Amino acid sequence: MARPASGFSPPATVLLTLLLIPSLLSCSSSISTTEGVTPEGRIEHVVLCWLKNPASEEDRQRLIETGAQLTEIPGVLSVTAGGAVPSDRPVVDDSFDVGFVILLEDAAALNGYLSHPIHLAAVRDVLAPLVERTVIYDIGVE
Repeated sequence: MARPASGFSPPATVLLTLLLIPSLLSCSSSISTTEGVTPEGRIEHVVLCWLKNPASEEDRQRLIETGAQLTEIPGVLSVTAGGAVPSDRPVVDDSFDVGFVILLEDAAALNGYLSHPIHLAAVRDVLAPLVERTVIYDIGVE
């Protein structure tokens, strides 16, 4: 079967489309609520970061250390952070520099986290100066 002009097979094109739609929608509007998320279910807040200076180990460590402080926010159950695992699999995006998975109690905890002074200071004082691009996914844990 011939590949389309995109270079991706039809199943890969469908998968990429499904993965990109949330990112594209988040670019078109800013939504500050967790409408549609079950309030009683846990949420994994996944943040992928591309550093302005990807060669800087100091910037990478500062970002990770700042992420660890987010556990002080009520409703945050855990924060894990690290770098992308290099992969030769075409479906894996390993282009980001630092990723976070923040486990929250529920949608109310996510809303509280987003407006909490510790989170706002981390974004203002560390993320904005060091990070060129972020992609965020909020996943309802079943």
